[in-house]
Amino acid sequence: MSRAITTWISGPVLRAASEGAFLLREAVVVGEDRLLGEVIRVAREEITVQVYEDTSGLRPGDPVEGSGRLLSIRLGPGILGNIFDGLLRPIGVDGATAESCPETEMAADAAWVRPGMREAPAGRFRFAPTVAVGDRVAAGTVLGEVGPEGAEPTEQGLRQRCLVPPDAAPGEIVELADAGTAAEDAAVCTVRTDDGGEYDVALSHRWPVRLPRPVAKRLPTDEPMLTGQRILDCLFPIARGGTASIPGGFGTGKTVLLETIAKWCDADVIVYVGCGERGNELAGLLAEFLELEDPRTGRPLLDRTVVIANTSNMPVAAREASIYTGITVAEYFRDQGLDVALMADSTSRWAEALREVSGRLGELPGEGGYPAYLSSRLADFYERAARVETLAGDKGSVSVLGAVSPPSGDFSEPVTNHTRRYVGCLWALDVRRAQARFYPAIHPLTSYSDSAQGLARWWHSEGCTRWETLRRRFLTLLEDEARLERMARIIGRDAMPARQRLTLLCAQLINQAFLRQSAFSEIDRYATPQRQAVMMRLIGSFIDAGDKLLEEGVPPERINEAPIFRALMRMGEEIPEGDWERFSELDRELTATVRRLREEPAEVQV
Repeated sequence: MSRAITTWISGPVLRAASEGAFLLREAVVVGEDRLLGEVIRVAREEITVQVYEDTSGLRPGDPVEGSGRLLSIRLGPGILGNIFDGLLRPIGVDGATAESCPETEMAADAAWVRPGMREAPAGRFRFAPTVAVGDRVAAGTVLGEVGPEGAEPTEQGLRQRCLVPPDAAPGEIVELADAGTAAEDAAVCTVRTDDGGEYDVALSHRWPVRLPRPVAKRLPTDEPMLTGQRILDCLFPIARGGTASIPGGFGTGKTVLLETIAKWCDADVIVYVGCGERGNELAGLLAEFLELEDPRTGRPLLDRTVVIANTSNMPVAAREASIYTGITVAEYFRDQGLDVALMADSTSRWAEALREVSGRLGELPGEGGYPAYLSSRLADFYERAARVETLAGDKGSVSVLGAVSPPSGDFSEPVTNHTRRYVGCLWALDVRRAQARFYPAIHPLTSYSDSAQGLARWWHSEGCTRWETLRRRFLTLLEDEARLERMARIIGRDAMPARQRLTLLCAQLINQAFLRQSAFSEIDRYATPQRQAVMMRLIGSFIDAGDKLLEEGVPPERINEAPIFRALMRMGEEIPEGDWERFSELDRELTATVRRLREEPAEVQV
C-alpha cells in the first residue's frame, strides 16, 4: 500500500510527498478521519489529491494512504430506492454508518454525511439462480434474479439481476448458492477460469466511476423515450438512449419539468442527480417522490428511483464526482437489460465545481473562468448515453437529461454553449413563457431535436402517418406567429391581411390546446402517444379547413367565433385518456362547422 505525507492544503485540494507509486485517479484516504480522496495529478515525488469531504482540521504531516484501485463504487441491488451522496454513501438513518459515528450520536447526525463515512452496510436479498454448476459464464452473464428479502413475488417491484462483473474472466461455475436469501457482499457463485484460477461472484461488485462499462455493441436510436409531454414527444422528441439539455434561467421550471418526466417517462429506472442545488429544493423533491404513486406499478415512485443528492452546502469536490457516480449507476441497471433515464440537475453547478478545483490547482482559466478541459469533460459525460446490446445479449439504454442554469439566462455562456455540441435535443426554457404561467415553458423556436427525423417511422407505425408533416407545419406556424406578433403590436391585428390573421389564430390553437400542459391537471398531466396523435390530427384538420374556408371568402373572425374553436382549445383539459368517442365527436363537429361556414357566406351574397 502506497503512502504519502501531506505538505500543502488549499480547500479540497492537497499535495503530498509520496513514499511509493500512486495511480492516477487512485482512491486514497487522508488523515485520522480517513477522508475519501482521489489522486488527480502525479509528479515524480509528489501527488495532488482532490478530497471529497470537508478538509477542516487537516494539517501538513497528515498521512495519505493509497487503496491501489481507481475511485470506485459498489453496485448492487441495495442501490434501488435509496438516497446517496455524490460518492454513493447513504444519506438517512440507515446511512449513518461511519466507523467514527458512535451509536449515541447516530440518530442526531443521520441526515448528514459524517467525516470518513463509508458505503452502506450490505443488505440481504432473495437470490434465485438461473444457471447451474458446470455452466460456462463470461463477463456480464446473468447468474440469477434478485429481489427484496421477505417480499412476496407480487410485492417485489422491479426485478433485478445478479451479473458477473464486466471485467471478469470467462470460466466454469464450480459452486453455486441455492435459492434463498444472501448478503449483498457474500459470494453466491465460484467460477474457475481456463487457466485454473478461481474467483467469487457476489450480488454486488465494484466499478470505477470514471470508466464506462463495456457493452457488446451500440444500437441505433430508432424509438423515442416517451415523456407524456406533448411539446417534447411530438415536436422535440428524445430517442431512447439519447441526450437532452434543458437550459433555463431562474424560475423557468427546470426542476419541475425533470420531476414530471421522472414520473411519467417510460423508463424502468430513474437516476436523479441533484448536483449543487439548494437543500430545501432536494428535500421537497424527496418528499414528493415518497408520496407520488408510480403510474406503472401503483407503488411509491421512489421504489424505482436512485437519488444522488449533493447539495450546495456539501463539499464542492464531491459535486464534481456525483455526475460520474450517477452515470455509472445508470450503466449498471442498463447492463441488466433495463431502460434508464438519468437526470442531472444541474450540470452548471458541476462545471462550477470544476472551475473551483481548477483554480486551486493553479491552472490557466479558459472562457468564463472555466478550465480548458470543460468541453471534453462534458463530452465524456454525454457520450456515455446510449442504447446498447449488453454483454449478456439483452437490450438496454441510458438516456441523459441535463439541466443547465446559465447566469441571467444567457445561452451563450460556456456551459450551455459547449453542451449544445454534444446533445441531440435542446429544450430551451423561456423566461417570458414562465412568467405568463405557460408550462412547460419550452420555447418552440429556440429548441430543437436531431432525433425527430429518425423517429418518424416509429410514429407512423403507431398510426400517426402525418406526424412528420404536422410537426413541420406546427413549427412553421409558430415561427410565422413570432414574426407577425411584432407587426400586430405596431399596426394592430384588425389592419392585417386575412391570411396573417388566420395564421395567428392557428398558432394560438397550437400553443393553447397542444403545447400548454398542466402538471396539476388530473386529465392532462400525461398524454399517451395515441392521445397525442389524435389531438395532433384534429388540430391539423382545423388548420387545413381554415385554409380552404379562407380561399372561399370566410373571414378568420367567423372561424374564431365558431364553437368548435373553443372545444378544440379545451380538449386537452376536458377529454380524458381513452375517451376516443368524444374525440370522434369533435372531428364530426369540425366537419359540420366547415360545411356550415362554407354555406353561410353564399347565402349572404344572395
